[in-house]
Amino acid sequence: MTNSPLDPVIDELWERRADLTPDDADARKLIVAGVDMLDAGEARVAQVADSGEVVVDERAKRAILLAFKVLPMQDTAAGPFEYHDRVPLKTRFDGVRVVPGAIARWGSHFEPGVVLMPSYTNIGGYVGTGSMVDTWATVGSCAQIGRNVHLSGGVGIGGVLEPAQAAPVVVEDDAFIGSRSMVVEGARVRRGAKLGAGAIVTASTRVFEAETGNELARGEVPERAVAVGSTRVKSFPGGEFGMPCLLVLRYLEPGQEHDKLILNDILREHGVAP
Repeated sequence: MTNSPLDPVIDELWERRADLTPDDADARKLIVAGVDMLDAGEARVAQVADSGEVVVDERAKRAILLAFKVLPMQDTAAGPFEYHDRVPLKTRFDGVRVVPGAIARWGSHFEPGVVLMPSYTNIGGYVGTGSMVDTWATVGSCAQIGRNVHLSGGVGIGGVLEPAQAAPVVVEDDAFIGSRSMVVEGARVRRGAKLGAGAIVTASTRVFEAETGNELARGEVPERAVAVGSTRVKSFPGGEFGMPCLLVLRYLEPGQEHDKLILNDILREHGVAP
């Protein structure tokens, strides 16, 4: 955490978190300043390093968790809607299109050019420019969404707060997540990948190539892969049952990740509705 832009005193507060209350004004001021940095995009809970690894800022996650300790319950309102919570709604949307019905909590950040349809983004979430969070989609706590990503209607991107060192869900640039899909438990969708409707990806989801039968890294959709939810047969004492997995149908060529017609053709070719 040496590269965290947040105040290192947050680590000291974390060690004595059991004793913190909303009455600790100095601690609250410091923690709020840390979450304000996340809200402004001056800090991020996680990002992909040059090495390709997801690097987590544990101090940022600690600041979020501590906020729930030191912020009092308050009544707030947005138009006719009333809320009673510790974490307020986000108020900074510079260059972001926010359609009525979209909800974002303080501590989340959207780069200019993001479109928020009626959706929900939790504290610590980050969405890159050119991306759309479509109707009824959810970006969970600390989830990191890249640039030019489309989260289709009803998509569920899971959140993670504890433990503080746990990696959140990461959806990289130019990815497409099909309607009603779920990506949870710190799973990762790599750059330019396309996930068919209704697919479920967890940290333990097994991933196979359709053409070779090779098994790939669990819980990851490979770069520029077109993947759909599938099942594999597994024997149990009670019989054989279909267990969920992810099936990579094909890999897109560089540059093809922006061609929706190619994606539709691949899905139709394999009998999967786009």
